[in-house]
Amino acid sequence: MRLKLVLVAAVAGCLAGPAAAQMYDPNYPVCLEVYGGRLTPEYIDCSYTSLPQCQATASGRSATCSVNPFYKGPKRPPKQREQRQRRSAN
Repeated sequence: MRLKLVLVAAVAGCLAGPAAAQMYDPNYPVCLEVYGGRLTPEYIDCSYTSLPQCQATASGRSATCSVNPFYKGPKRPPKQREQRQRRSAN
């Protein structure tokens, strides 16, 4: 019985295939989600800097624009410490 269970699990594992992860680019604030049809896959493209830019690309297609949930924001320079100066005891 165990041999049959192991064989079924092995066959199921081989047929499953690799899973594709969806990538959100954290450097861009807006994503375009294109809905797939019979011949085209569904995908998300996070390479837009503004909603109007994304909406212009989505116009006439089965697609929507949304805010990137993984957007990190602009890079900020590191805070600099203020230097304290010692007063002389004279």
